[in-house]
Amino acid sequence: MSTAVTAPAPERTARRIPVVPLAAGLVVALLLSLVCAVALGSSGLGWTRVLRLLGAGLTGGRLEAGEAAAYAIVWEIRLPRTVLAAVVGAGLAATGVAVQAMVRNALADPFVLGISSGASVGANAVLLLGAFASLGVWAISVSAFAAALLAMVLVYAAARTAYGLTPLRLVLTGTAMSYGFSAVTALMVFGAARGEAARSAMMWLLGSLGGATWGSVPIAAATVAAGLAYLACAAGRLDALAMGDETAASLGVDGDRLRRELFVVTAAVTGTVVAVSGAIGFVGLMVPHLTRMLVGAGHRRVLLVAPLAGALLLVWVDIVSRTLLAPAELPVGVVTAVLGVPCFLLLMRRRGYTFGGR
Repeated sequence: MSTAVTAPAPERTARRIPVVPLAAGLVVALLLSLVCAVALGSSGLGWTRVLRLLGAGLTGGRLEAGEAAAYAIVWEIRLPRTVLAAVVGAGLAATGVAVQAMVRNALADPFVLGISSGASVGANAVLLLGAFASLGVWAISVSAFAAALLAMVLVYAAARTAYGLTPLRLVLTGTAMSYGFSAVTALMVFGAARGEAARSAMMWLLGSLGGATWGSVPIAAATVAAGLAYLACAAGRLDALAMGDETAASLGVDGDRLRRELFVVTAAVTGTVVAVSGAIGFVGLMVPHLTRMLVGAGHRRVLLVAPLAGALLLVWVDIVSRTLLAPAELPVGVVTAVLGVPCFLLLMRRRGYTFGGR
């Protein structure tokens, strides 16, 4: 029997927003937001000037005298940061959808498996202890990603039993490991000899896109794109898995095998985005729920809209984080928490919405 199964969606009779127009609107909004993000900042370049510089970079046009510094701000600082924000937001939202289906837990997000906390240990080993210093600007990303993969292996080995990889054991193991990794990180910060290093570590722990460069965008974009492609192909099986292993088995879906695949995919995507942006919370938790509220629980619909919504959200969160108290910069994770907590509470109060379902 084919494993490309589309399980019946329980909310089919409910009124939902048409998916294709919504996705098209989000694409347009995202493109406009990218331009806004490049134009807005503490260096007042002006919309006309920014658009001219973007056009010059895209078409190879000539710059006016004295515009080299402004061109560098637009193309070497703001644009890679904005693109990376969109990539990270899309990756966190998509993996949030996958993790919630994998563990059948409405409170799950990409960090519930301990991958983010493991990456934090690797990043702080560089910031506080000088590990991998020979790698230069790549030291934090390489160390964070390597630590994320190691955390994935440890969580999988601890959660795996002779009977398979059950959702409850996966959540409990990931949560316990996350506390352990967080304790190691706290010890590093507490024992830091330099105050500035501790501040940088805390900034990274709360999420920051300040170190974005064009060199960090391709790897993150390629990993997120590969993850999205896999999840899109597995959307029908995710519908079945979300209804329980017995139902999935009756539809020809091997729940244990699918859960292993999802574990690897979500760990790779989460480890990659955390390595370039730090630990940004609430995006992977809230965006899937908001998306289901708009388009229903079917994963084909959710996976079309959620990455776009996550990208749009994080682009504007990054704008707020670097302009609200300019020239100072807020951690991105602080802004997502400020937005996410009241949004989550309002969602819980909404009549007729069941978390993970309607």
